[in-house]
Amino acid sequence: MEFFRRADPRPARLGILPGTFNPPTRAHLELAEAALRFVDEALIVMPRRLPHKDYEGVGFEGRLRMLECLTAGRPRYSLAATGRGLFIDIARECRSAYGAGVRLHLVCGRDAAERAMNWNYGQPGAFEEQLREFEMLVASRSGTFAIPDRFRERIHNLELPAESDAISATDVRDRIRRGQPWEHLVPGEIAPLVRELYGG
Repeated sequence: MEFFRRADPRPARLGILPGTFNPPTRAHLELAEAALRFVDEALIVMPRRLPHKDYEGVGFEGRLRMLECLTAGRPRYSLAATGRGLFIDIARECRSAYGAGVRLHLVCGRDAAERAMNWNYGQPGAFEEQLREFEMLVASRSGTFAIPDRFRERIHNLELPAESDAISATDVRDRIRRGQPWEHLVPGEIAPLVRELYGG
């Protein structure tokens, strides 16, 4: 894991928000802010390489510029890149970087949590084993995540503003292509960079 910004002091509870951020949106920021009600630090993590495809359009360096701008004025935010993609791999990188005593919380939306829970890891009980290494904070996105009873001590729901459901990076890119208003969907401080990088 390569860090570009680290919050200080080291946290007792770390929220880990992985994503491709193409571009970062208000929903991403609201997700991180919601997590900070439960954790001490929000670590935004972007993969250096995507597991099943190449970066299209704005590449890693451009997205990193936007995230550096977004985190610059937020002292409880850290920013890093990873060479891995699965939650368990990212959690283990964070464990190595932050130490054994830190409680790790993977932060994601309902859809990502459902994918992680139902993924075929090649062995029975793999997801349950992973939850021994990290907890999850799952945001309501087009519905609240239904936590199975056996996971209730390790998975927790996050409430986001209802309007966050309608915000997506895909919609931002589509609006830019169509010449429609998009600025209200991204944090204000990165709007000039989004315009520069995406041609909006």
